[in-house]
Amino acid sequence: MQPLPRISRRPACPGRFRRAWRAAHEPVAGVSRRLRLAAYAVVLAVLPSSLWRLPSAFDHGIGIGERLYVVFLSVLSEAVAFTAFGLIARWGEVFPRWLPFVRGRRVPTMAAVVPAAIGAALLTFLWTGLALVTQIMGTTIRGDALPVDFPGSAGGWEEVWFHICYTPLILWGPLLAVLTVAYWKRRRAAEHSAMAPEAQPVSAKAKSLDGVRRHV
Repeated sequence: MQPLPRISRRPACPGRFRRAWRAAHEPVAGVSRRLRLAAYAVVLAVLPSSLWRLPSAFDHGIGIGERLYVVFLSVLSEAVAFTAFGLIARWGEVFPRWLPFVRGRRVPTMAAVVPAAIGAALLTFLWTGLALVTQIMGTTIRGDALPVDFPGSAGGWEEVWFHICYTPLILWGPLLAVLTVAYWKRRRAAEHSAMAPEAQPVSAKAKSLDGVRRHV
């Protein structure tokens, strides 16, 4: 008697990963293609600088605390940049199911707009304004002279590579501001459209009562 052939089962992980990716990145109705590209641009603008920092975490003579700080800073930067997708995806309008107490509830509009607007203003001031000015003037944020080993003044390919990785950060704040304004307009329009049907029966009822009064 021949043994039964084994039925190979495809792992469910790729399917789950695709669903999670789609849920995290897929835009809701009303989001234009430009806004979707802007959200991807935010993450891509932060990625080069995050990758540039990682090799320094493995330099000789650096302590374990500094290594963990460099890695944490890179991971944190990408995590903060990823929140830009919350301004175009469903999880930025409805709390995900894995969040206790608030799962499935609508995200208050201003609860998302206010932090995003503050973040956009700070990032624009820091990277688009202050960092650009200090780099041109050759000083630190406090106005002191740049250290001798500063990568932006090292010369050669090291300096070029530094500018290539950090220059995209100029776009972080402005792109986040564009996404924040678009999010606020979209949520506000949705709230107004949701309130419109409630006012319609009242007006119809008022018209019917007015007609009855005329006949009386």
